[in-house]
This record gives sequence, structure tokens and C-alpha cells, in this order.
Amino acid sequence: MKRVGVLGSGVVGTVLSNGFLKHGYSVRRGSRSPEKFDEWLEAAGPHASGGTFDDAAGFGDLVVLAVNGTSAIEVLGALSPGVLDDKVVIDTTNPVLAEAPDNGVIRYSSNINHSLMETLQAARPEARFVKAFSCVGSAFMVNPDFPGGPPTMFICGNSGAAREQVSRILREFGWEVEDVGLAESARGIEPLAMLYCIPGIREHRWNHAFKLLKTND
Repeated sequence: MKRVGVLGSGVVGTVLSNGFLKHGYSVRRGSRSPEKFDEWLEAAGPHASGGTFDDAAGFGDLVVLAVNGTSAIEVLGALSPGVLDDKVVIDTTNPVLAEAPDNGVIRYSSNINHSLMETLQAARPEARFVKAFSCVGSAFMVNPDFPGGPPTMFICGNSGAAREQVSRILREFGWEVEDVGLAESARGIEPLAMLYCIPGIREHRWNHAFKLLKTND
């Protein structure tokens, strides 16, 4: 059974942890306060466990970074040396500031010429980051069901092998995958969360996802 370490005790971490368990993975979640997982563990089953960030990162053959974007660098910096060596890290984060939106548009700490994922990759160069799950709400992260068929998850990262591994997981989770290349492409993916949130903030409409349409040429 494949082992996944999920860093984060929030909704995204819960949804993805449950998704991995559903698809036959063993999951250990990590937090500064592992007691946050007590209630989740009661229902999660025998292949679920909780611990510190280091515990979860060390446990996983694959690691999921599902913390608030503003604390992502701090969390990575607190991990022990070597714990992420050559591991694939799915980066779900966005650089969202805790500030009021501008007419429905959330505020970011990054700019269009440098993404949060590039900063994370530079901070832990021994890991192989892949941006995924960052441009959709948590309700649709696992096996989304839309009338038009599977929505598109845009991914990027510097390792082709890592992107392929994450692509296989995404297809298992019911997604169509669009691989847009290296880490710099996160500059285009991360702002999709802004676009995703506008209908939700302005109109309380969160029932959507993105789909890339292509011709047969």
C-alpha cells in the first residue's frame, strides 16, 4: 500500500486525506498540534494516523502540502533535514492574504512574475514539487461529478517523473490533467484560484470547475 503524508489540519487536508484513503492509500496527517486529528481518526479507519509535520513527511512516499499559503514557507523550514529528499510534494497552496477581497477578487502576497510554488521549490530544492489541487474548491477535489465530464486540473513542476506520478493520482481521483510544464508555469496556475473564487464571493456560487477545451487538429 502506498503511503501519503499530508501536512495540514484544515479542510483541504481532510478532503485529500479521505480521498487517498478511499483509493487505497495509507495516510498520516501532520500538524503542530496533532490532537487536532483525534476526531478525524475516530472515523478514518485503520490506515489513517496522525502526528507532527515531521512524522507525516517522514511517513509518506508522497507528501501533500495542504497548509495556508502564508505559513507554507515556515512549515517547510521547520521540517528536519533530509525528510523530503527526492520526495514528490503536491503543492495545493495559494499565496492568499488574510485581507478583504476587492469586489470578489482575493488578494495575493506574490506577483505575476513569481509564484509561491517557485519560492517553495527554492526553499526545499531536494524535494520535487508539483502544483495541483490549487484551482478548485475542496468539495470537488476528489472524484468531481460534472455534466460536461471530468474537469481539468492544471499541473506543473520541474520533474517530469513527478508530474507523471501526480497525473496518475489525479486521473485516479477523476480528473483530466493538463501538464503545463516547469515550476514557472505556477505563475499562471495560482491566479486561477482568484478566478475560481470570484463567483463564490460575489454570488455565493461555488459549484464550478475549469475545463480546457481542444479541437481535433
